Amino acid sequence: MDFLKKLGIEGVNAGTSTGQKYFESKNQIASITPVDGKTIANTTTTTKEQYEQVVEASQEAFKIWREIPAPQRGEIVRQIGDKLREFKEPLGKLVTYEMGKIYQEGLGEVQEMIDICDFAVGLSRQLYGLTMHSERPNHRMYEQWHPLGTVGIISAFNFPVAVWSWNAMIAAVCGDVMIWKGSEKTPLCGVAIQKIVAKVLKDNDLPEGIFCLVTGDREVGEWMTEDERIPLISATGSIRMGKEVAKVVGGRLGKTILELGGNNAIIISENADIEMAVRATVFGAVGTCGQRCTSTRRLIIHDSVYDQVKDRLLSVYKNVNIGDPLESDTLVGPMIDQLAVDAMQHALKEIEKEGGKVIYGGEVLDRDGFYVRPAIAEVKNEFDIVQEETFAPILYLIKYNTIEEAMGYHNGVKQGLSSAMFTLNMREAENFLSTHGSDCGIANINIGTSGAEIGGAFGGEKETGGGRESGSDAWKAYMRRQTNTINWSEELPLAQGISFDV
Repeated sequence: MDFLKKLGIEGVNAGTSTGQKYFESKNQIASITPVDGKTIANTTTTTKEQYEQVVEASQEAFKIWREIPAPQRGEIVRQIGDKLREFKEPLGKLVTYEMGKIYQEGLGEVQEMIDICDFAVGLSRQLYGLTMHSERPNHRMYEQWHPLGTVGIISAFNFPVAVWSWNAMIAAVCGDVMIWKGSEKTPLCGVAIQKIVAKVLKDNDLPEGIFCLVTGDREVGEWMTEDERIPLISATGSIRMGKEVAKVVGGRLGKTILELGGNNAIIISENADIEMAVRATVFGAVGTCGQRCTSTRRLIIHDSVYDQVKDRLLSVYKNVNIGDPLESDTLVGPMIDQLAVDAMQHALKEIEKEGGKVIYGGEVLDRDGFYVRPAIAEVKNEFDIVQEETFAPILYLIKYNTIEEAMGYHNGVKQGLSSAMFTLNMREAENFLSTHGSDCGIANINIGTSGAEIGGAFGGEKETGGGRESGSDAWKAYMRRQTNTINWSEELPLAQGISFDV
Protein backbone atom coordinates (compact mmCIF):
# COMPACT_ATOMS: atom_id res chain seq x y z
CA MET A 1 0.00 0.00 0.00
CA ASP A 2 1.19 3.47 -0.89
CA PHE A 3 0.94 4.89 2.64
CA LEU A 4 3.22 2.15 3.98
CA LYS A 5 5.84 3.02 1.39
CA LYS A 6 5.64 6.74 2.25
CA LEU A 7 6.32 5.90 5.90
CA GLY A 8 9.28 3.65 5.11
CA ILE A 9 7.53 0.45 6.23
CA GLU A 10 9.17 -2.63 4.73
CA GLY A 11 8.54 -6.36 4.85
CA VAL A 12 10.71 -6.64 7.95
CA ASN A 13 11.29 -3.57 10.13
CA ALA A 14 13.74 -2.89 12.94
CA GLY A 15 11.82 -2.49 16.18
CA THR A 16 14.81 -1.29 18.18
CA SER A 17 16.31 2.12 17.55
CA THR A 18 18.28 4.96 19.07
CA GLY A 19 17.44 7.56 16.51
CA GLN A 20 19.63 7.00 13.47
CA LYS A 21 20.92 3.64 14.74
CA TYR A 22 18.65 0.67 14.13
CA PHE A 23 19.21 -2.80 15.55
CA GLU A 24 18.32 -6.05 13.84
CA SER A 25 17.44 -9.31 15.58
CA LYS A 26 16.24 -12.74 14.55
CA ASN A 27 13.09 -12.64 16.66
CA GLN A 28 10.13 -11.00 14.93
CA ILE A 29 6.47 -10.27 15.53
CA ALA A 30 3.87 -9.94 12.80
CA SER A 31 1.56 -6.95 12.61
CA ILE A 32 -1.91 -8.29 11.84
CA THR A 33 -4.45 -5.83 10.49
CA PRO A 34 -7.88 -6.24 12.09
CA VAL A 35 -9.38 -5.06 8.79
CA ASP A 36 -9.06 -8.52 7.23
CA GLY A 37 -6.84 -10.53 9.60
CA LYS A 38 -3.85 -10.55 7.24
CA THR A 39 -0.21 -9.78 8.02
CA ILE A 40 0.92 -6.26 7.09
CA ALA A 41 4.62 -6.67 7.84
CA ASN A 42 7.00 -8.00 10.48
CA THR A 43 8.98 -6.11 13.12
CA THR A 44 12.06 -7.35 14.95
CA THR A 45 11.90 -7.52 18.73
CA THR A 46 14.41 -6.12 21.21
CA THR A 47 16.96 -8.45 22.79
CA LYS A 48 18.35 -7.88 26.29
CA GLU A 49 21.71 -6.88 24.82
CA GLN A 50 20.04 -4.36 22.52
CA TYR A 51 18.00 -3.01 25.40
CA GLU A 52 21.21 -2.29 27.32
CA GLN A 53 22.59 -0.43 24.30
CA VAL A 54 19.42 1.63 24.07
CA VAL A 55 19.54 2.62 27.75
CA GLU A 56 23.22 3.53 27.51
CA ALA A 57 22.56 5.64 24.42
CA SER A 58 19.70 7.44 26.17
CA GLN A 59 21.86 8.20 29.20
CA GLU A 60 24.63 9.64 27.03
CA ALA A 61 22.12 11.72 25.07
CA PHE A 62 20.65 13.07 28.29
CA LYS A 63 23.98 14.65 29.24
CA ILE A 64 23.77 16.78 26.09
CA TRP A 65 20.00 17.32 25.82
CA ARG A 66 19.60 18.63 29.38
CA GLU A 67 22.14 21.39 28.72
CA ILE A 68 20.27 22.72 25.69
CA PRO A 69 18.03 25.65 26.73
CA ALA A 70 14.37 24.69 26.98
CA PRO A 71 13.22 27.07 24.19
CA GLN A 72 15.75 25.45 21.85
CA ARG A 73 14.42 22.03 22.83
CA GLY A 74 11.01 23.46 21.96
CA GLU A 75 12.31 24.33 18.50
CA ILE A 76 13.12 20.64 17.92
CA VAL A 77 9.61 19.68 19.01
CA ARG A 78 8.25 22.31 16.62
CA GLN A 79 10.11 20.62 13.77
CA ILE A 80 8.70 17.25 14.82
CA GLY A 81 5.23 18.79 14.68
CA ASP A 82 5.90 20.03 11.16
CA LYS A 83 7.04 16.56 10.09
CA LEU A 84 3.87 15.07 11.52
CA ARG A 85 1.86 17.58 9.48
CA GLU A 86 3.76 16.45 6.40
CA PHE A 87 2.94 12.78 7.07
CA LYS A 88 -0.52 13.23 8.58
CA GLU A 89 -2.40 11.40 5.84
CA PRO A 90 -0.23 8.26 5.62
CA LEU A 91 0.13 8.13 9.40
CA GLY A 92 -3.62 8.37 9.82
CA LYS A 93 -4.08 5.50 7.39
CA LEU A 94 -1.46 3.39 9.19
CA VAL A 95 -3.17 3.94 12.54
CA THR A 96 -6.46 2.93 10.93
CA TYR A 97 -5.07 -0.10 9.13
CA GLU A 98 -3.01 -1.46 12.01
CA MET A 99 -5.38 -0.63 14.90
CA GLY A 100 -8.80 -0.62 13.23
CA LYS A 101 -10.30 2.77 14.16
CA ILE A 102 -11.98 4.59 11.28
CA TYR A 103 -9.86 6.89 9.12
CA GLN A 104 -11.32 10.09 10.55
CA GLU A 105 -10.27 8.91 14.01
CA GLY A 106 -6.85 7.92 12.68
CA LEU A 107 -6.39 11.42 11.31
CA GLY A 108 -7.66 12.81 14.60
CA GLU A 109 -5.05 10.86 16.51
CA VAL A 110 -2.25 12.29 14.39
CA GLN A 111 -3.76 15.76 14.87
CA GLU A 112 -3.51 15.18 18.62
CA MET A 113 0.21 14.64 18.14
CA ILE A 114 0.52 17.86 16.18
CA ASP A 115 -1.50 19.74 18.80
CA ILE A 116 0.64 18.48 21.68
CA CYS A 117 3.78 19.53 19.78
CA ASP A 118 2.35 23.05 19.50
CA PHE A 119 1.45 23.00 23.19
CA ALA A 120 4.93 21.80 24.16
CA VAL A 121 6.62 24.52 22.08
CA GLY A 122 4.80 27.17 24.10
CA LEU A 123 5.48 25.28 27.31
CA SER A 124 9.22 25.36 26.62
CA ARG A 125 9.15 29.05 27.60
CA GLN A 126 6.89 28.54 30.62
CA LEU A 127 8.63 26.05 32.92
CA TYR A 128 8.05 28.39 35.82
CA GLY A 129 9.21 28.08 39.41
CA LEU A 130 8.02 30.20 42.33
CA THR A 131 9.92 32.86 44.27
CA MET A 132 9.18 32.87 48.00
CA HIS A 133 9.92 35.44 50.72
CA SER A 134 12.46 34.18 53.22
CA GLU A 135 11.96 34.66 56.94
CA ARG A 136 15.67 35.51 57.15
CA PRO A 137 16.87 38.98 56.13
CA ASN A 138 18.83 39.39 52.92
CA HIS A 139 17.98 35.88 51.73
CA ARG A 140 16.23 34.86 48.52
CA MET A 141 14.22 31.65 48.17
CA TYR A 142 12.97 30.20 44.94
CA GLU A 143 12.26 26.88 43.28
CA GLN A 144 13.35 25.57 39.93
CA TRP A 145 12.64 22.46 37.91
CA HIS A 146 15.26 20.09 36.48
CA PRO A 147 14.79 17.17 34.06
CA LEU A 148 14.58 13.66 35.51
CA GLY A 149 16.63 11.77 32.92
CA THR A 150 15.34 8.81 30.92
CA VAL A 151 11.55 8.51 30.79
CA GLY A 152 10.09 5.10 29.96
CA ILE A 153 6.84 5.21 27.97
CA ILE A 154 4.69 2.08 27.70
CA SER A 155 1.64 2.69 25.50
CA ALA A 156 -1.36 0.61 24.43
CA PHE A 157 -2.76 -0.47 21.06
CA ASN A 158 -5.90 1.69 21.10
CA PHE A 159 -4.00 4.97 20.77
CA PRO A 160 -0.78 3.69 19.20
CA VAL A 161 0.81 7.11 18.55
CA ALA A 162 -1.03 9.90 20.41
CA VAL A 163 -0.34 8.72 23.96
CA TRP A 164 3.38 8.47 23.18
CA SER A 165 3.34 12.10 22.04
CA TRP A 166 1.48 13.29 25.16
CA ASN A 167 4.42 12.01 27.17
CA ALA A 168 7.33 12.39 24.79
CA MET A 169 6.80 15.95 23.59
CA ILE A 170 6.21 17.33 27.09
CA ALA A 171 9.14 15.37 28.52
CA ALA A 172 11.36 16.49 25.64
CA VAL A 173 10.95 20.21 26.31
CA CYS A 174 11.50 19.45 30.00
CA GLY A 175 14.94 18.09 29.06
CA ASP A 176 14.26 14.37 29.41
CA VAL A 177 15.10 11.61 26.93
CA MET A 178 12.67 8.84 26.06
CA ILE A 179 12.53 5.07 25.65
CA TRP A 180 9.23 3.99 24.11
CA LYS A 181 7.69 0.54 24.14
CA GLY A 182 4.48 0.53 22.14
CA SER A 183 1.99 -2.31 21.99
CA GLU A 184 3.13 -5.50 20.27
CA LYS A 185 -0.26 -5.38 18.51
CA THR A 186 0.65 -2.13 16.70
CA PRO A 187 4.44 -2.20 16.23
CA LEU A 188 4.49 -0.52 12.81
CA CYS A 189 3.12 2.71 14.26
CA GLY A 190 6.17 2.87 16.52
CA VAL A 191 8.50 2.16 13.62
CA ALA A 192 6.93 4.91 11.49
CA ILE A 193 7.08 7.55 14.24
CA GLN A 194 10.66 6.65 15.08
CA LYS A 195 11.72 7.19 11.47
CA ILE A 196 10.07 10.62 11.41
CA VAL A 197 11.67 11.73 14.68
CA ALA A 198 15.08 10.31 13.73
CA LYS A 199 15.12 12.49 10.62
CA VAL A 200 14.59 15.62 12.75
CA LEU A 201 17.38 14.59 15.13
CA LYS A 202 19.75 13.95 12.25
CA ASP A 203 18.95 17.25 10.54
CA ASN A 204 19.84 19.08 13.77
CA ASP A 205 23.00 17.07 14.57
CA LEU A 206 21.51 15.94 17.85
CA PRO A 207 22.30 12.73 19.77
CA GLU A 208 20.31 9.82 18.47
CA GLY A 209 19.43 8.58 21.97
CA ILE A 210 16.98 11.39 22.73
CA PHE A 211 14.11 9.35 21.30
CA CYS A 212 14.54 5.57 21.50
CA LEU A 213 12.29 2.67 20.53
CA VAL A 214 12.07 -0.88 21.87
CA THR A 215 9.62 -3.54 20.74
CA GLY A 216 8.45 -6.76 22.31
CA ASP A 217 6.09 -8.43 24.70
CA ARG A 218 5.65 -8.15 28.46
CA GLU A 219 9.28 -9.08 29.13
CA VAL A 220 10.59 -5.88 27.50
CA GLY A 221 8.22 -3.83 29.63
CA GLU A 222 9.50 -5.63 32.73
CA TRP A 223 13.09 -4.69 31.85
CA MET A 224 11.99 -1.06 31.82
CA THR A 225 9.97 -1.12 35.03
CA GLU A 226 12.76 -2.87 36.93
CA ASP A 227 15.50 -0.57 35.61
CA GLU A 228 16.74 1.92 38.23
CA ARG A 229 18.27 3.99 35.41
CA ILE A 230 14.74 4.95 34.34
CA PRO A 231 13.40 7.26 37.08
CA LEU A 232 9.90 7.61 35.57
CA ILE A 233 7.66 5.04 33.92
CA SER A 234 4.52 6.29 32.20
CA ALA A 235 2.32 3.28 31.48
CA THR A 236 -1.06 2.99 29.77
CA GLY A 237 -3.01 -0.25 29.95
CA SER A 238 -5.16 -2.45 32.15
CA ILE A 239 -5.60 -2.10 35.90
CA ARG A 240 -3.89 -5.46 36.35
CA MET A 241 -0.85 -4.28 34.43
CA GLY A 242 -0.81 -0.96 36.27
CA LYS A 243 -0.78 -2.61 39.67
CA GLU A 244 2.25 -4.66 38.66
CA VAL A 245 4.06 -1.59 37.30
CA ALA A 246 3.26 0.42 40.44
CA LYS A 247 4.52 -2.37 42.67
CA VAL A 248 7.81 -2.85 40.84
CA VAL A 249 8.62 0.82 40.20
CA GLY A 250 7.48 1.82 43.69
CA GLY A 251 9.69 -0.91 45.13
CA ARG A 252 12.73 0.88 43.73
CA LEU A 253 11.26 4.27 44.73
CA GLY A 254 10.82 5.33 41.13
CA LYS A 255 8.01 7.52 39.80
CA THR A 256 4.99 6.43 37.76
CA ILE A 257 2.28 8.00 35.62
CA LEU A 258 -0.47 5.40 35.32
CA GLU A 259 -3.38 5.63 32.88
CA LEU A 260 -5.43 2.49 33.45
CA GLY A 261 -9.00 1.28 33.07
CA GLY A 262 -12.13 3.35 32.67
CA ASN A 263 -15.73 2.28 33.34
CA ASN A 264 -17.16 5.57 32.20
CA ALA A 265 -20.76 6.63 32.69
CA ILE A 266 -23.11 9.29 31.37
CA ILE A 267 -26.06 10.39 33.49
CA ILE A 268 -29.04 11.51 31.40
CA SER A 269 -31.36 13.67 33.48
CA GLU A 270 -35.04 14.27 32.83
CA ASN A 271 -33.86 17.83 32.11
CA ALA A 272 -31.48 16.77 29.33
CA ASP A 273 -31.45 17.64 25.66
CA ILE A 274 -32.19 14.03 24.70
CA GLU A 275 -31.05 14.23 21.08
CA MET A 276 -27.72 15.74 22.09
CA ALA A 277 -27.28 13.11 24.79
CA VAL A 278 -27.98 10.26 22.37
CA ARG A 279 -25.50 11.57 19.81
CA ALA A 280 -22.76 11.86 22.44
CA THR A 281 -23.58 8.41 23.79
CA VAL A 282 -23.33 6.73 20.40
CA PHE A 283 -19.99 8.37 19.62
CA GLY A 284 -18.65 7.43 23.05
CA ALA A 285 -19.96 3.86 23.01
CA VAL A 286 -19.26 2.65 19.46
CA GLY A 287 -16.35 4.90 18.41
CA THR A 288 -13.07 2.97 18.03
CA CYS A 289 -15.36 -0.06 18.41
CA GLY A 290 -15.59 0.55 22.15
CA GLN A 291 -11.83 0.31 22.62
CA ARG A 292 -11.07 3.73 24.07
CA CYS A 293 -10.15 4.15 27.73
CA THR A 294 -12.79 6.92 27.69
CA SER A 295 -15.47 4.87 25.91
CA THR A 296 -18.97 5.21 27.33
CA ARG A 297 -19.75 1.95 29.11
CA ARG A 298 -22.71 2.83 31.36
CA LEU A 299 -25.72 5.01 30.61
CA ILE A 300 -27.60 6.02 33.76
CA ILE A 301 -31.02 7.31 32.64
CA HIS A 302 -33.83 8.96 34.61
CA ASP A 303 -36.86 6.68 34.61
CA SER A 304 -39.11 9.39 33.11
CA VAL A 305 -37.07 9.49 29.89
CA TYR A 306 -35.68 5.95 29.96
CA ASP A 307 -37.92 4.49 27.24
CA GLN A 308 -37.45 7.54 25.03
CA VAL A 309 -33.65 7.28 25.24
CA LYS A 310 -33.69 3.51 24.74
CA ASP A 311 -35.90 3.69 21.65
CA ARG A 312 -33.80 6.47 20.13
CA LEU A 313 -30.57 4.53 20.75
CA LEU A 314 -32.01 1.41 19.13
CA SER A 315 -32.99 3.34 16.03
CA VAL A 316 -29.55 4.93 15.72
CA TYR A 317 -27.66 1.68 16.35
CA LYS A 318 -29.57 -0.03 13.55
CA ASN A 319 -28.21 2.53 11.09
CA VAL A 320 -24.56 2.47 12.20
CA ASN A 321 -22.43 1.34 9.27
CA ILE A 322 -19.89 -1.34 10.26
CA GLY A 323 -17.07 -2.18 7.90
CA ASP A 324 -13.65 -1.38 6.46
CA PRO A 325 -12.35 1.56 8.53
CA LEU A 326 -10.60 3.05 5.51
CA GLU A 327 -13.94 3.49 3.72
CA SER A 328 -15.41 6.99 4.12
CA ASP A 329 -18.93 5.87 5.05
CA THR A 330 -17.83 3.51 7.84
CA LEU A 331 -18.62 4.56 11.41
CA VAL A 332 -17.45 1.42 13.24
CA GLY A 333 -14.40 -0.60 12.30
CA PRO A 334 -13.16 -3.93 13.69
CA MET A 335 -11.92 -4.91 17.10
CA ILE A 336 -8.18 -5.34 17.47
CA ASP A 337 -8.01 -9.16 17.39
CA GLN A 338 -9.78 -12.44 18.13
CA LEU A 339 -9.01 -12.25 21.85
CA ALA A 340 -10.94 -8.98 22.03
CA VAL A 341 -13.88 -10.52 20.17
CA ASP A 342 -13.88 -13.50 22.55
CA ALA A 343 -13.82 -11.18 25.59
CA MET A 344 -16.88 -9.37 24.29
CA GLN A 345 -18.76 -12.63 23.71
CA HIS A 346 -17.90 -13.77 27.23
CA ALA A 347 -19.22 -10.49 28.67
CA LEU A 348 -22.50 -10.83 26.79
CA LYS A 349 -23.02 -14.31 28.24
CA GLU A 350 -22.28 -13.01 31.73
CA ILE A 351 -24.90 -10.28 31.33
CA GLU A 352 -27.61 -12.87 30.63
CA LYS A 353 -26.29 -15.16 33.39
CA GLU A 354 -26.56 -12.37 36.00
CA GLY A 355 -30.12 -11.52 34.98
CA GLY A 356 -29.55 -8.73 32.47
CA LYS A 357 -30.87 -8.60 28.93
CA VAL A 358 -29.04 -7.90 25.68
CA ILE A 359 -31.60 -5.92 23.69
CA TYR A 360 -29.52 -5.24 20.60
CA GLY A 361 -26.44 -6.49 18.77
CA GLY A 362 -23.42 -8.37 20.05
CA GLU A 363 -23.08 -10.87 17.23
CA VAL A 364 -19.82 -11.54 15.39
CA LEU A 365 -20.10 -10.58 11.73
CA ASP A 366 -19.38 -13.21 9.08
CA ARG A 367 -16.50 -11.57 7.22
CA ASP A 368 -12.71 -11.49 7.25
CA GLY A 369 -11.27 -9.51 10.14
CA PHE A 370 -12.63 -8.99 13.66
CA TYR A 371 -16.00 -7.33 13.26
CA VAL A 372 -18.84 -7.29 15.78
CA ARG A 373 -22.15 -5.53 16.04
CA PRO A 374 -22.17 -3.02 18.94
CA ALA A 375 -24.45 -4.19 21.74
CA ILE A 376 -26.93 -2.57 24.10
CA ALA A 377 -27.92 -4.31 27.34
CA GLU A 378 -30.31 -3.55 30.21
CA VAL A 379 -28.52 -4.29 33.49
CA LYS A 380 -28.13 -3.40 37.15
CA ASN A 381 -25.09 -1.40 38.19
CA GLU A 382 -24.12 -3.97 40.82
CA PHE A 383 -23.70 -6.82 38.33
CA ASP A 384 -20.14 -8.16 38.50
CA ILE A 385 -19.71 -7.83 34.74
CA VAL A 386 -20.84 -4.18 34.85
CA GLN A 387 -18.34 -3.45 37.59
CA GLU A 388 -15.52 -4.58 35.29
CA GLU A 389 -14.31 -2.81 32.16
CA THR A 390 -14.92 -4.90 29.04
CA PHE A 391 -12.90 -3.32 26.23
CA ALA A 392 -15.69 -3.71 23.69
CA PRO A 393 -18.72 -1.85 22.27
CA ILE A 394 -21.20 -2.88 24.95
CA LEU A 395 -23.44 -0.13 26.32
CA TYR A 396 -25.16 -0.79 29.65
CA LEU A 397 -28.53 0.90 30.30
CA ILE A 398 -29.30 1.60 33.98
CA LYS A 399 -32.46 3.28 35.27
CA TYR A 400 -32.53 5.78 38.17
CA ASN A 401 -35.15 7.80 40.04
CA THR A 402 -33.31 10.36 42.21
CA ILE A 403 -30.09 12.25 41.59
CA GLU A 404 -28.63 10.69 44.77
CA GLU A 405 -29.35 7.25 43.32
CA ALA A 406 -27.73 8.23 40.00
CA MET A 407 -24.57 9.51 41.71
CA GLY A 408 -24.39 6.34 43.78
CA TYR A 409 -24.45 4.25 40.60
CA HIS A 410 -22.04 6.59 38.84
CA ASN A 411 -19.37 6.52 41.55
CA GLY A 412 -20.07 2.92 42.55
CA VAL A 413 -17.29 1.38 40.48
CA LYS A 414 -13.56 1.08 41.18
CA GLN A 415 -12.49 2.96 38.04
CA GLY A 416 -12.53 6.75 37.83
CA LEU A 417 -11.44 8.10 34.46
CA SER A 418 -14.10 10.03 32.52
CA SER A 419 -17.68 11.00 33.29
CA ALA A 420 -20.49 13.14 31.94
CA MET A 421 -23.96 14.41 32.71
CA PHE A 422 -26.56 15.73 30.32
CA THR A 423 -28.86 18.30 31.91
CA LEU A 424 -30.11 21.82 31.30
CA ASN A 425 -30.65 22.28 35.04
CA MET A 426 -27.88 24.40 36.58
CA ARG A 427 -28.21 22.88 40.04
CA GLU A 428 -27.88 19.35 38.68
CA ALA A 429 -24.84 20.35 36.63
CA GLU A 430 -23.08 22.06 39.53
CA ASN A 431 -23.91 19.14 41.81
CA PHE A 432 -22.29 16.73 39.37
CA LEU A 433 -19.11 18.84 39.31
CA SER A 434 -18.99 19.45 43.07
CA THR A 435 -16.84 17.77 45.71
CA HIS A 436 -19.64 15.26 46.36
CA GLY A 437 -20.31 14.75 42.63
CA SER A 438 -18.31 12.80 40.06
CA ASP A 439 -15.21 11.15 41.51
CA CYS A 440 -13.49 10.90 38.12
CA GLY A 441 -10.46 12.76 36.79
CA ILE A 442 -12.59 14.10 33.92
CA ALA A 443 -16.15 15.38 34.45
CA ASN A 444 -18.20 16.95 31.67
CA ILE A 445 -21.57 18.62 31.29
CA ASN A 446 -23.47 18.22 28.01
CA ILE A 447 -20.57 16.56 26.20
CA GLY A 448 -19.69 12.88 26.26
CA THR A 449 -16.96 10.91 27.98
CA SER A 450 -14.71 10.74 24.90
CA GLY A 451 -12.87 13.44 23.01
CA ALA A 452 -10.64 15.10 25.62
CA GLU A 453 -8.65 18.12 24.44
CA ILE A 454 -4.88 18.21 24.93
CA GLY A 455 -4.96 21.53 26.82
CA GLY A 456 -6.29 19.90 30.00
CA ALA A 457 -4.51 17.31 32.09
CA PHE A 458 -5.70 13.82 31.13
CA GLY A 459 -6.11 11.05 33.69
CA GLY A 460 -8.28 9.47 36.34
CA GLU A 461 -8.67 8.56 39.99
CA LYS A 462 -9.16 5.36 42.00
CA GLU A 463 -7.98 2.29 40.06
CA THR A 464 -7.49 4.36 36.92
CA GLY A 465 -4.14 5.14 38.50
CA GLY A 466 -4.12 8.82 39.38
CA GLY A 467 -1.73 9.82 36.60
CA ARG A 468 -1.95 12.97 34.51
CA GLU A 469 -0.60 13.49 31.01
CA SER A 470 -0.85 16.11 28.27
CA GLY A 471 -1.84 19.68 29.21
CA SER A 472 -2.23 21.99 32.20
CA ASP A 473 0.68 21.48 34.63
CA ALA A 474 1.17 17.77 33.85
CA TRP A 475 4.72 18.73 32.81
CA LYS A 476 5.75 18.76 36.47
CA ALA A 477 5.63 14.95 36.58
CA TYR A 478 8.55 14.82 34.14
CA MET A 479 10.80 17.04 36.24
CA ARG A 480 12.26 17.21 39.73
CA ARG A 481 11.59 20.20 41.93
CA GLN A 482 14.48 21.92 43.70
CA THR A 483 14.13 24.63 46.37
CA ASN A 484 17.04 27.10 46.47
CA THR A 485 18.03 29.61 49.13
CA ILE A 486 20.70 32.27 48.55
CA ASN A 487 22.19 34.23 51.43
CA TRP A 488 23.53 37.54 50.17
CA SER A 489 24.09 39.05 53.63
CA GLU A 490 27.20 39.11 55.80
CA GLU A 491 25.47 37.13 58.54
CA LEU A 492 24.42 33.50 58.94
CA PRO A 493 20.98 33.57 60.56
CA LEU A 494 19.17 30.27 61.02
CA ALA A 495 15.53 29.55 60.25
CA GLN A 496 12.94 29.49 63.03
CA GLY A 497 15.14 31.93 64.97
CA ILE A 498 17.44 29.18 66.19
CA SER A 499 20.66 30.37 67.87
CA PHE A 500 23.71 28.16 67.46
CA ASP A 501 26.86 30.08 68.33
CA VAL A 502 30.26 28.42 68.03
